[in-house]
Amino acid sequence: MRLRLIACEIFARPIYALAAESPHVVDIELVQRGLHLYPAKLRNELQLRIDQNQAGRYEAILLGYGLCGMAAAGLKARELPLILPRAHDCITFFLGSRARYNQEFTACPGTYWYTLDSVEREDASGATLTMGAGTDLDLQSAYHDYIQKYGKDNADYLMEAMGAWQNHYRRAAAIDLGVGDFEPVEARARADAGRRHWEYEEIQGNLGIFKRLLWGEWDADFLRVPPGKTIAMEPGENILTAA
Repeated sequence: MRLRLIACEIFARPIYALAAESPHVVDIELVQRGLHLYPAKLRNELQLRIDQNQAGRYEAILLGYGLCGMAAAGLKARELPLILPRAHDCITFFLGSRARYNQEFTACPGTYWYTLDSVEREDASGATLTMGAGTDLDLQSAYHDYIQKYGKDNADYLMEAMGAWQNHYRRAAAIDLGVGDFEPVEARARADAGRRHWEYEEIQGNLGIFKRLLWGEWDADFLRVPPGKTIAMEPGENILTAA
């Protein structure tokens, strides 16, 4: 198959590595991570990119996104089917399954996550890696506003002075995906944990979802949206459905 993958840049290293080994031809298109702060803008951007890829060249469009603060809800498949994992957000991708996501969320919902791409591709948007399908959008929005007004260093200082980080988060979790150099991830997570009085934990990531997405192994953990259908949220374990 020849596939088009539209994905958040937070997945850059694992998807490039796995696309190189996939039995299929996978053309990759990355989207700025900062758009997560604006679900409506992200949805519009994704729909625009979906609409630009029509039948003839590709057999399906893969989305490197979960529900992502409702940004995926409302996306419509045109001439090509859309394929995406049944996931709330990017943390499910990094952990490898919905079951492990639920386990980590139950154990410590106040977790600030770190991966190599999140460290390397940090921008001035204020977008963060957190669990909970957008439950921390208010905190992220305030952080983003401070960055725009005062710069990132001053924004960090203000958030810490107000106790905002401590009130929402308890753990800095560094995910080792086995792709690239883990040392910068560990160093950044440990530094933030020490400064913000969080617990530090190193977690082994799992590339299973990435691999199955790029390998075309679309089982019940993936949603297939036929042409003409629209992605919608579904309460319960499935998370997403085609409406």
